[in-house]
Amino acid sequence: MNAVEVFISWLDDYLNFEKRPQKNIFWLDTIDFLCKRFDNPQDFAPNFHVAGSKGKGSVSRMIASILQEAGYKTGVYSSPHILDFRERITFPDSFLPEEIYEQTVKQLVPKIESIIPEELPAQRPLTWFELVTLYAFLCFKNAQVDWAVYEVGLGGRLDATNILRPKLCCITPIELEHSEFLGDTIEKVAAEKAGIIKKCTPVIVAKQQSESVKNVFKEKAKENYAPCYFIDELVNKIDYSFDSNSKSMSILLESPIFDRQIKTNLSLLGSKHAENAAMAAVAIKKLFPNMDESVIETGLAKAKLPGRFEICDSVIFDGAHTYNSIKLTLETLDALYPEKTVNLLFACAADKDIKDISLLFKNKFNKIYLTIPGSQKQSDLLAGIEAFKNAKLDFTSDIDYKKIIKQALEETKQKDEILLITGSFYLVSEAKKIMKDMENS
Repeated sequence: MNAVEVFISWLDDYLNFEKRPQKNIFWLDTIDFLCKRFDNPQDFAPNFHVAGSKGKGSVSRMIASILQEAGYKTGVYSSPHILDFRERITFPDSFLPEEIYEQTVKQLVPKIESIIPEELPAQRPLTWFELVTLYAFLCFKNAQVDWAVYEVGLGGRLDATNILRPKLCCITPIELEHSEFLGDTIEKVAAEKAGIIKKCTPVIVAKQQSESVKNVFKEKAKENYAPCYFIDELVNKIDYSFDSNSKSMSILLESPIFDRQIKTNLSLLGSKHAENAAMAAVAIKKLFPNMDESVIETGLAKAKLPGRFEICDSVIFDGAHTYNSIKLTLETLDALYPEKTVNLLFACAADKDIKDISLLFKNKFNKIYLTIPGSQKQSDLLAGIEAFKNAKLDFTSDIDYKKIIKQALEETKQKDEILLITGSFYLVSEAKKIMKDMENS
């Protein structure tokens, strides 16, 4: 095993919220304790901090890509990964040098294992995400990055990344999500996300679905004397158009803070990514007012992120897993494949709104395959079957996700049709592995 594989195996001993969600495991004093033990690596490089319900991974990657295009060595920390753990801790367009990952494992593991449990704040056990976040801080310090961009894991206020002292914060659109942990109203969820706003630190906020959500951010920013900019107030125009032949999307952005209109083509597809690009461009311009628009355009065009409407021949991988994000995925699908026969492979975690999501699929697909998103995420196939039946959908279901993934890939290929795989990043990951195995066999 290489160093990263050894590290992943070692991490298995620690509580992983992504696999087994639990309450009362989010605290900032633990990550603070860990970072002090390693001489506060999170403060090594100036950074951006990005929170939100949807789009934060894409915004993070776009900002990092622009910084790299401007000549800065830039690290980007995001989650989840699709096929390779290193996707979480990377440069915008490549992994870090292997020796950085290896050096950091050797640096981190012995020092963590030497901790006396009684030394830990409230003697709480360490969690998987805290250790991975610490690992990212150390990797970027060892790689001597000029800038880093960090995506929040869950929420914001108590997320392990919130020990950062960023130069600028971004908050993408808020949805009602993870209600058991973040609150049962969208305003409560917004308050958790607003927890990343720091004293006197500018914050860029995406267009929100209600004035009440907007007010949450206004109040938090005011409380912290933080300049607060809303994209829908700062950007006059966000235009986008699809080219169904080249499977690409061109965008046009107009704002008083730009010296001219920004025009570019994105490889990240969908109306949501036009808005994400606007946020990334505004965030960069706020900190780098003299950066040439051509650098921003090229950086946005080069930004890539696995599992976000990622087209691989006749298969589309998209990790959308909320009602709104899946709705936007279907709109992109319609724009790019207006004449093609499309099939759907769907699975989602147990906490998703499967009843409403299933209604989006009516009269949309030639064939529908329903399963679970792998073995690592809690799911409820019976609830999915019931929802799909109530939505009057024709579908094939099987709890054996490997079997049904292979079936969907094979049948779609035989008939020269399109297959959309969506509902969960875990499903996308499993499908990519099986597709790779099929290609190699």
